[in-house]
Amino acid sequence: MVGTGTSAGLLTSCQQADSGPKYTPLKEPGTYYSPELPNKAPDGRPLKAGLIGCGGRGTGAANDFLSAANGVTITALGDVFKDQVDRAALALEKRNINIPENMRFSGLDAYKQVIDSGVDIVLVATPPYFRPMQFKYAVEKGVHCFLEKPLFVDPTGYRSALLSARQAKEKNLCVFVGTQRNHTRKYIAAYRQVMDGMIGEITGGVVFWNGTVPWTRLPQPGMSDGEGLLRNWVNMIWLSGDHIVEQHVHNLDVFRWFTGLRPISAEGVGSRQRRPSGDMFDNFSIDFTMENGMHVHSMCRQIAGTNQHQNEFIQGTKGSLTIAEGGKSPAEIRDLSGNLIWSYDLAAESEKYEQNAPMVLEHIAMIDHIRAGKQKEQASELAISNMMAVMGREAAYTGRLIKWDEIIASDMDLTPPDFSLTGKMDMSQFKVPVAGSEPGQRQGGQRPQGA
Repeated sequence: MVGTGTSAGLLTSCQQADSGPKYTPLKEPGTYYSPELPNKAPDGRPLKAGLIGCGGRGTGAANDFLSAANGVTITALGDVFKDQVDRAALALEKRNINIPENMRFSGLDAYKQVIDSGVDIVLVATPPYFRPMQFKYAVEKGVHCFLEKPLFVDPTGYRSALLSARQAKEKNLCVFVGTQRNHTRKYIAAYRQVMDGMIGEITGGVVFWNGTVPWTRLPQPGMSDGEGLLRNWVNMIWLSGDHIVEQHVHNLDVFRWFTGLRPISAEGVGSRQRRPSGDMFDNFSIDFTMENGMHVHSMCRQIAGTNQHQNEFIQGTKGSLTIAEGGKSPAEIRDLSGNLIWSYDLAAESEKYEQNAPMVLEHIAMIDHIRAGKQKEQASELAISNMMAVMGREAAYTGRLIKWDEIIASDMDLTPPDFSLTGKMDMSQFKVPVAGSEPGQRQGGQRPQGA
């Protein structure tokens, strides 16, 4: 029979008779994070946020924050570039948020000025390279954080992020991260079913992000070398981490979330076929071995004209889960014979809830925790998924087996040794990696002054 019920406020439909099989839970309810997500965060004390990184994702994060609750506002903006700050301020005017000139900060130290301006929360949406230092400064100043993913691009950033996460917890600060699938209603519902034992013990999986290059910004006349790099950050290894880190970390994080495991090694391939700029690959295929011996295959691609899909497949001893983000994408569990035994009811979700945008729901959860005085720190878990992506990148770049214990101890720092926002740089250093000829550890220079 097909029934419709609620699972702590999340509507699902399930092809399972009342007298059907009983499952052995992987985790008991109440032992794992499973947020209740209202249409808005409960009312409470007013909260002021500052935005660092005023591009499209940053402006989007500011709007998501404003949509998540009553009594919240944006009071300060910061970015390396003044035009980005002014563009974000103009966008916020549509929400009746007016940012005065003395609260608009630009330059490499703009993040410090935003954090020091008296905000309760900082929204960090800068290029990933800069996020460890910005996270560190926010925690030092006692400011709650929303950090876009990923948190870092190299092992040096990994260790910094872990230290900041530990200090945030000690200071009772909330740190939420932009892996919005953890706050997507159907993912939460599916996670509960898997934890209840519906697919049995997890034995492996496959995760995908096959899409296109998000955007390209080629250097314009009058730009310095450093400005040209920063404007085109999504195509540069040192700034984005490559797309396996910057984008595909979402899918890797889902597998880690469902299994609770970390990887121990990675081996794989990748190449550059048609990327129009930068020094990155445009495709990766990686095999990860997890700490209990299971394997997960990871595939990601940014090539126009190819098959496009982003989803996760998780196999268990009794069945499998297929799930993908997106308003019309299914979440389905099938038994070992291929019979559908559970699916998420998207129509019922739309009827029950007014707010179903994951990027707003994650802010609802953050604001709820802050107002209720409930400490929540997500950066340390994302750091493992983020480092998993770095492992996969280095496996493809080098053609070697990359081991977890070795790479987390690596002194790899992707900072260009001659980084300058105004002067000349050696642009020949930004080369596309070639497997078998690249060193396993690339050394960088000093972190930019003020960053």
